Amino acid sequence: MAHDFNLHAPAGANKKKRIIGRGQGSGRGTTAGKGNKGQQARSGGKTYVGFEGGQMPLYRRLAHRGFSNYPFTKEWETVNLGEIETRYEAGETVDFASLLKKGLVKKNNPVKILATGELTKKLSFNVAAVSASAKDKIEKAGGSLALNPPRDKARPKVFKKGKKRTEVRGKKNG
Repeated sequence: MAHDFNLHAPAGANKKKRIIGRGQGSGRGTTAGKGNKGQQARSGGKTYVGFEGGQMPLYRRLAHRGFSNYPFTKEWETVNLGEIETRYEAGETVDFASLLKKGLVKKNNPVKILATGELTKKLSFNVAAVSASAKDKIEKAGGSLALNPPRDKARPKVFKKGKKRTEVRGKKNG
């Protein structure tokens, strides 16, 4: 009887687990694939990443100076006016939700509109940021612009010793 589908794993996908250290007759007995003696043959005989056999590791030989702004960088989703011109009809609102729906942005980052391309339709924009030349083009086409800058994901406020949270906010303890 013929079936509509025949599900099976491709050849070589399912392999039997290699069992080691179970006698010489198994082919993987005695040293169990670990070779003769040495640190790697011992139980727990592993080293950490960057270990150089006792020599001072590279990450400790090099000086660490300066500051990296990487953890604090702000990522933006940029959209050009030319792309908006092709995907939007006159009178529509350009905001994060509509840009996501039309496939112009993918990540949940603040949106910035850039001026590459032409804009002829009257659109209303509600985004985090707009370049100066894009703003001119939007206003020239008769569109409106509302900016809602992203909230800073600042670190939590550090309170001074001895002061309670309610005192810092201006309230008195009752």
